[in-house]
Amino acid sequence: MSLTVCLAPANTVGYPQGGGHLWVYLNWALALRAAGCRVIWLEGVDDDVGDTSVAHRRRWRGRDVRECVATLQAHLGRYGFANALALYSITGAPLPADLAASGLTLEVAADADLLLNLSHALPESAVRRFRRSAFVDTDPGLFQVWMTTGDICVAPHDVYFTIGETVGTPAARFPDCGLRWHYTPPPVFLAEWPVVRADPASPYTTITHWWGGTFEFAGTTFSNEKRVAYLEYADLPSRTPARIELSVCLGQQYAEWHQRLGALGWGVREAWEVSATPEQYRAYIQASRGEFSCVKPYCVQFANSWTSDRTICYLASGKPAVVQHTGPSRLPDAAGLFRFRSMDEAVRALAAIEADYERHCRLARNLAEEHFDGCRVVTRVLERALT
Repeated sequence: MSLTVCLAPANTVGYPQGGGHLWVYLNWALALRAAGCRVIWLEGVDDDVGDTSVAHRRRWRGRDVRECVATLQAHLGRYGFANALALYSITGAPLPADLAASGLTLEVAADADLLLNLSHALPESAVRRFRRSAFVDTDPGLFQVWMTTGDICVAPHDVYFTIGETVGTPAARFPDCGLRWHYTPPPVFLAEWPVVRADPASPYTTITHWWGGTFEFAGTTFSNEKRVAYLEYADLPSRTPARIELSVCLGQQYAEWHQRLGALGWGVREAWEVSATPEQYRAYIQASRGEFSCVKPYCVQFANSWTSDRTICYLASGKPAVVQHTGPSRLPDAAGLFRFRSMDEAVRALAAIEADYERHCRLARNLAEEHFDGCRVVTRVLERALT
């Protein structure tokens, strides 16, 4: 397949300590390259370091833009994409000469056969430059609500994909925005995620953020906070002999939550200490016995049938996963992957895995190969996007 694909991630340059965030897009890029494509990695930058707006502070977290670009280039270089980075100015102003020289330009990127856009922030002026464009929704339900309420305005694309299995179907409890959505599983590049046997004493783990606030839709308040979901299962460690550890981005509140959750039997780690680079993130997952994870409450309320890009990395590594049920799915509920609706179901899932651990490790890897193999996923996406 001799194609050039421009991949537009959601702000990997502004999140240099997000190893897991970067893997979302590395899995796409590596699979595209394995499928025979040339990959261009398109990122927006803002060189106005004097800007004190809330949006600017959130995007760059007080860091120097050039340091962020250099960090991203170093990460990409380890996976053979050192010369793939293309930059554009999110303000529309010309890039400073030094930033323009540090990567490809938008003009070069726009000559690609396809824009594969995973960022709702990519401006319409950039999208229009491409002869063919495909949008990939990675926040099913929330994204469609944002579009409906006008909180975001996504440029028109030629085709729309989503990783939520119910999006655009009667099973979804949220609007489709009048668009035709094509389901695609999130990809994992299996060659970079081999099966690794962990120490039997290793805990079930996950890596997550803690806060996210609430949002209003159709007269109802919905929670976007993992904290809320996990606290509903706060007593789980007392109900199972399995060790469970949360790696959470807690910052200055780490000590408070370490003490609070630790008293209930949870292991607690600061996520940025165990997953700041792609390599650390992968190593942490592969040293785990499996995954235990809750979801943001709105995922359950919306029945978006979402599967985390993190969970598929556990599965590929041969790690059974116990995750909260988010709606009807092609995936099993109790074979390598267990999807729970209650405390009792979570307890039974961990017990079932421990009773036949090696089998569930094999089933986990089989699920990754059958449903999430990156090369097959991107091939199907390209076929649909270029038709």
